[in-house]
Amino acid sequence: MPKTNSTMKIVGCDETEQEIQESPAQSMWSRIDWKSIERRVYKLQKRIYKASSCGDVRTVRKIQKTLINSWSAKCLAVRRVTQDNQGKKTAGIDGVKSLNPKQRLTLVNKLKLSSSFKPTRRVWIPKPGSEEKRHDGIPTMYDRALQGLVKLALEPEWEAKFEPNSYGFRPGRSCHDAIQAIFISLNRQPKYVLDADIAKCFDRINHKKLLEKVNTYPKLRRLIKAWLKAGVMDGNELFPTSEGTPQGGVISPILANIALHGLEFRLNEFAKTIKMYNKNGKSISWQSKVSSLNFIRYGDDFVVLHKDKEVVEKCCAIIKEWLSEIGLELKAEKTRLVHSLEECNGMKPGFNFLGFHIIQHRKGINQSRYGWKTIIEPSKEKVKEHYRKICSIIDNHKASSQDSLIRHLNPVIRGWANYYSGVSSSKAFDKLRYLLFRKLLAWASQRHSNKGIKWITEKYWHHKSGKWNFASLGKDKKLSLLNHSEIHIKYHTKVKGNASPYDGNLIYWSSRMGNHPEMNRRISYLLKKQEGKCPNCGQFFKDGDLMEQDHIVPKVKGGKDKIDNIQILHRHCHDNKTRIEHKKYVCQAPSY
Repeated sequence: MPKTNSTMKIVGCDETEQEIQESPAQSMWSRIDWKSIERRVYKLQKRIYKASSCGDVRTVRKIQKTLINSWSAKCLAVRRVTQDNQGKKTAGIDGVKSLNPKQRLTLVNKLKLSSSFKPTRRVWIPKPGSEEKRHDGIPTMYDRALQGLVKLALEPEWEAKFEPNSYGFRPGRSCHDAIQAIFISLNRQPKYVLDADIAKCFDRINHKKLLEKVNTYPKLRRLIKAWLKAGVMDGNELFPTSEGTPQGGVISPILANIALHGLEFRLNEFAKTIKMYNKNGKSISWQSKVSSLNFIRYGDDFVVLHKDKEVVEKCCAIIKEWLSEIGLELKAEKTRLVHSLEECNGMKPGFNFLGFHIIQHRKGINQSRYGWKTIIEPSKEKVKEHYRKICSIIDNHKASSQDSLIRHLNPVIRGWANYYSGVSSSKAFDKLRYLLFRKLLAWASQRHSNKGIKWITEKYWHHKSGKWNFASLGKDKKLSLLNHSEIHIKYHTKVKGNASPYDGNLIYWSSRMGNHPEMNRRISYLLKKQEGKCPNCGQFFKDGDLMEQDHIVPKVKGGKDKIDNIQILHRHCHDNKTRIEHKKYVCQAPSY
């Protein structure tokens, strides 16, 4: 690579051209036509998805080899692990992290399929609300990029095969879709529920069975086997990995889903043999039998629902037998058989799943169409956990200003309330609002121990929309605390059965992103305004893309922090725009 500096032309506000000095590697990386690269890769992925849907294995393998060997896919994989991913500043056992443009280009040219890999670095992460810790394996940056490259080829193939009621670790699907699937299943009929969890799912998957399921071409099979057998470094000690998938890797979630693929199909085959009759005493069709049994899985958590208790118990036995074939078993302490409406085996009706509590209550015919009503709300454990987090923030800001306390509380409240805004959370929101008021009143009373309640409330609470709200009257504007009850309840719409981001319907998927409960309200509004596209690169936002808010007119040039001056960009697009604007600002700054 030449040592001379290259130049990059940028048009300023006065329409005059200025030259900004860049290193050759930085210039080459920034000048890559990412729009064409993403289109080229996505076009190949759509072809893989279509061929896999038709069962054309030969075409799938041919296009996968083309994709893995393409320079465009390698660039995209490197950009995702070095610029977009949250763990881009986390090093593996080789200590490499935060790659610059020159190192990224070098990594792109080095990427190739081989069967020798470095072990992952084990880190221990405490589980919230528990003394237990879970472990993650951090691969090297090279292995992460290579896993990202393989994932680009494997994911569209398996998205065409995966079962419709598998929602965990898949693009375009979330736990809200799983919860909505449960609601649809229980909406017309109370059912028995098998609530179960797989014990140490990621640590015990049989490698041989997993590789048989992956069933890819030999070179890629040897590559995946090498990853599974690479081992783990815990401190200075190397531990072999004879079973399980390495957690923390880019490709780990899809391998886990492949391992558990087929369980729903097995239960559907059993459902066809169930003896069920209609009101006239005639046997119902096998389609009706299959639809009466619901299996909903999110990662290693799942539920089985059916109106007959014996059927659910037989399903439990079938699941245990099926899991034993791949080296897994159910976690006994987390496996329960309950009923959604009545008591069962001495246990109260209802169950918890993915942080939500699902239960049915009897209602009169005038109150409900069927005589009962299905209620889904945040679980008590999640409400307590959220309240404890709020209390810790308040306790840590005893000597801070009211403005500082509000700025620390608002993001936590908004994120939690948005997450649970897709279900019946009104009661939980009202309860948290009251508890938060009592906690804030104690915080304010401690600061003014010689003042009365009336004086304290008039100082810290002010009117907002006809209600008293914890707010600070600053010089510029009124900064108020967000109440949980201010977040409107908007029920989530479940993803279509076998729909996939690789089916080519980008408008459907970009619109779903804007309506997702976890999406920030401002970002959701801007996504709709931008029609689901990034203004910088012109590409549709896809599930998993990291987005950042950007000021159209920078603040250094007088831009305001208003919604009309804000746009949503990809993280890499935002980083590139910020770099150019910074260089341009430095170039235009007067010298003394």
